Amino acid sequence: MEVNHPPIEHRVGDVPTVGSQLTPEYLLLVRNSHLLSSENAHKDRNRRRLSEVASSSSQEPVFLDSFPKLKVWYRQHQRCIAATLSALVHGTTVHQTVNGLLNMIFRKINKGSQSITSVTSGSSSSSGAGNEDNSLKPNLPAWDILEAVPYVVDAALTACAHGRLSPRELATGLKDLADFLPASLATIVSYFSAEVSRCVWKPVVMNGMDWPSPAANLSNVEDHIKKILAATGVDVPRLSAGDSSLATLPLPLAAFVSLTITYKIDKASERFLNLAGPALESLAADCPWPCMPIVASLWTQKAKRWFDFLVFSASRTVFLHNSDATVQLLKSCFTATLGLNSAPISSNGGVGALLGHGFGSHFCGGISPVAPGILYLRIYRSMRYIMFINEEVISLLMHSVREIACSGMLKQKIKKLKTSKNGMKYGQVSLAAAMNRVKLSASLAASLVWLSGGHGLVHSLIKETLPSWFISVHRSNREEGSGLVAMLEGYALAYFTVLCGAFAWGVDSSSSTSRRRTKILGSHMEFLASALDGKISLGCDGATWHAYVSGFVSLMVGCTPNWALDVDVGVLSRLSKGLRQWDEEELALALLGIGGVATMVAAAELIIEHCDS
Repeated sequence: MEVNHPPIEHRVGDVPTVGSQLTPEYLLLVRNSHLLSSENAHKDRNRRRLSEVASSSSQEPVFLDSFPKLKVWYRQHQRCIAATLSALVHGTTVHQTVNGLLNMIFRKINKGSQSITSVTSGSSSSSGAGNEDNSLKPNLPAWDILEAVPYVVDAALTACAHGRLSPRELATGLKDLADFLPASLATIVSYFSAEVSRCVWKPVVMNGMDWPSPAANLSNVEDHIKKILAATGVDVPRLSAGDSSLATLPLPLAAFVSLTITYKIDKASERFLNLAGPALESLAADCPWPCMPIVASLWTQKAKRWFDFLVFSASRTVFLHNSDATVQLLKSCFTATLGLNSAPISSNGGVGALLGHGFGSHFCGGISPVAPGILYLRIYRSMRYIMFINEEVISLLMHSVREIACSGMLKQKIKKLKTSKNGMKYGQVSLAAAMNRVKLSASLAASLVWLSGGHGLVHSLIKETLPSWFISVHRSNREEGSGLVAMLEGYALAYFTVLCGAFAWGVDSSSSTSRRRTKILGSHMEFLASALDGKISLGCDGATWHAYVSGFVSLMVGCTPNWALDVDVGVLSRLSKGLRQWDEEELALALLGIGGVATMVAAAELIIEHCDS
């Protein structure tokens, strides 16, 4: 269980990561809720198993207050993550524990000079432990040691920053601390992660003298990153300007990577590397470019068999610090899926081109370009800002529709439609083929939105982004066939919107998430009805709007009829009236038909009115 998430993993703004909500309180709340519901027989096997596990230890609810030591430790972690360490009060038990631990891990240094504790952020002098037998390990409860660990690491890092402790001595001392109490690894990881995110430490030069140097294979890492990203069209920033000895890392990150390198890659160190490895990767990836490539270069010198994994991890950081690169990656996803370019990796299009067939040097010719879909699957969880995704995906969807509509195949079919005796047949085949590709593009767009931001991004899309798009004035296409393009754009947006809603709410009312759709769907349907009533001025092409409304309603009638039960009857009636004005009589009646008993009167009036006419 990870409860020591650094602040850099908590997204700034938009939506918090899933991991950030796995607090002890939340986990105990889940346990207690399953305990209370264990009396009811669950049809779902997983839910039944969770209830059994929850009730196996105790039949009573359990709260964090039941574990006072855990509560103290966790609260300290929260304070450490949220702000700098508070001053360490001289003479307290914590202060004495800090001094004891510092004298234990840096005993050789303390024998010949002033104690390291004199440079802690909160303490001013040593407690005189230098006269004691420093070779003896302190006999203290584990909880007391864990409480003191952040101050110990802070003192050691401060001493290193002031030149009173060498990088090698720092790494060795921290390793001794972790070996003494393995549980302190989590606290060490939390401290380094929090300090890196604060950006208060000066960077250190990885020159091979004070700190390990990545010079041996930094250029090799750069070449392989370029190969991996070759299919995306993204420019990889230079890792070094001809002198890799000038590579720098923030001091906490340099200390952390040096600590990890001190461990051997064997069974005995597996416990440490399983915790520190992912934390190091996440921490380095969130630091400015090119921190992750430098870390990858350092670690590949130690573990050559991890080269592919480390280089691939380094390649994804190109997108984490550059939104333009992320947009280019999204564009590559559309291009590959639709087969809109001549690159071998995506010439045939489809899911195979989007996701590819893996990567690695075991493939012929060494590391080859990685499919854009795989790259996006690796970066989307780490993106801090995601609200721009909606607008970019819509823009790329519209661009792909225009590419499809203006493709050579469709143009040829349109010409044959004008000249052939069987023109209608050619036209139907051409339009059907285009619609299939439009649906594929819309499916990709919906998948990217749902994957990137879940419910929050989908709700923002339907409630804010789409209405804004329809109201805004778009540059019209005056070329021949522009009416076809506008129509396909409307259908693409309709398919895209319904699919996003299905991902978020389901198609019926059986899912708990279906409760969220009433407000969002109601707001969108009100927008459609108001625009049809003439209360809202639209800036998009009329054919696009017509195709969107009719396509959206048709899909709702045919695929998600239960959605209509969440919409106000008056809104459904106004929308039905607007469809009748477009001579969409059957669709207008079908919409009222799925509205339930409440819309029966309006449906009957429409039938009578239609018979009279």
